[in-house]
Formats: sequence, C-alpha cells, structure tokens
Amino acid sequence: MPNPSAESVAPLIVQITDPHLFADADGRLLGMNTRDSLEKVIDKVLLEQPQIDLLLITGDLTQDGSVASYQAFQRMSARIQAPTRWFAGNHDEPLVMDEVTRGTDLLEPVVDIGAWRIILLNSAVPGTVPGRLADAELQLLERSLSEAPDRHHLICLHHHPISIDCKWMEPIGLRNADALFAIIERYPQTKALLWGHIHQEIDQPLGSLRLLATPSTCIQFKPRSDDFALDDLPPGYRWLRLQADGEIETAVSRVEGYAFKPDFSSDGY
Repeated sequence: MPNPSAESVAPLIVQITDPHLFADADGRLLGMNTRDSLEKVIDKVLLEQPQIDLLLITGDLTQDGSVASYQAFQRMSARIQAPTRWFAGNHDEPLVMDEVTRGTDLLEPVVDIGAWRIILLNSAVPGTVPGRLADAELQLLERSLSEAPDRHHLICLHHHPISIDCKWMEPIGLRNADALFAIIERYPQTKALLWGHIHQEIDQPLGSLRLLATPSTCIQFKPRSDDFALDDLPPGYRWLRLQADGEIETAVSRVEGYAFKPDFSSDGY
C-alpha cells in the first residue's frame, strides 16, 4: 500500500477501465484491436501524466478471462510506473485474476493516500452481466468508512449504481444500489463514486456526492440509446487530483485521431 502523503499534497490518480483484452494479440472487439487501443491510451497517459500516485483499473481487464490476457495486461500496464490496483468486472474471471496476481498487492481493496481513502468494491457476479455487492463487500465498505472518519473517501466499483438514461444498459447495472447508498448516507466523508462498465463519460452530482464514470480504452457506447449502439468517440482514460479539502479535480482525456470502423459481424460485446 502506498505510504500516505502529507495532507497538503494532492495525489494524482489515473483510472483505466474496460480494456477487454484477448489471449490473442490480434483479438478484436467489434473489429477493434483492444491491445492496440490500450497501447495508445497508455502512450497518452505517459505523455500527459509524468507523476502518478495511483493507477486504478476498474474492471473488464480482459474479454476472455484467460491467463494469457491478464499477463498481457500486466505487462502493458507496467509501463505506467505507479502503485496499481485492479478489481473485476463482469467479463473477468476472479480465480484467474487471483492466480495471475498472487504475491502482489494488485487486488488489495483499500488504499490510503494523501488525505483520502480509496475503497475498491467487487460488484462482479460470476456468470452474469449485471452487478451486485455481496454482503462481504458491503461489510468491507462499512468497516473501511467507519475506521477512517477523518479521511475523505472515494468509492470505486465496476457497475453503474444509478440510471444512466440508456435503456439497454438499465438491466445490467448494480442490482443492489440501495444497499450501497444506505451505507454511504451514514458517512458524509464520502465524496465520490467512480466506475467503469458503461464505456462513456459521466460527471454529475447526487446531493453532496460526485458521480464519475469513464470511457473504455476500447469501444465507446453511445449515451442515451435505447438499443445497443456505438459512439464514434475515441478511447480514453480519466485523471483525478484528490485535494486535501475533499475537492476533486478531474477530466477525461481521449486518444486523438483514432479512426475505427465497427465490424458488427464479429463477436459482440
């Protein structure tokens, strides 16, 4: 776990989400080579962020759940020389992730950094697309919040815990979001929720909370669509500067000039 910095320092966090890598280096998702798109996003991170305090990978690291795909992701993301944390999305295989990360702290769910505590929740349910926070995850959340009342808290998960006005994605979000928000309401030091899964950008308030979602490093989903639809925006990542007073500076950065023509005859999402 990174050593907590002085509270006057604002750590820089980079979030990468939904790479959907394959064991095959030429593996494609709806025609996009996901290793190529991830490589270009990492290039952009390295160009724009010379000092990163924590790299967060918020699920769907791979599409096929293979050892080879996780090993490829581990090699590629290691170019970003920063403390790193992963957690599973609905396409991931938790047992394989455990095997590949054995002996590391990549799956440790709580990180204290600067004036903040970052809590990483596993919302993936093996064999299903929608998410759910198991009792053990809700207990982890409550314990982590209660043990650090003087820190600001950023809670991360894979599945969207709110409606995003996208009809086809409504059934595949977090199924027990009420349980999540019931805990958060008891701990006003919670400043933001951060997730992946939806392959699009969100930055909006919910009371005193800030709700943040981040584009995939591969294909992008079209916002506010009734049926499955792709957007023509390029892949990207999110950076977050966590201020000592609890404020968050954040933005999404996308790869420039990335051309992609979808192939809907290939394997779907």
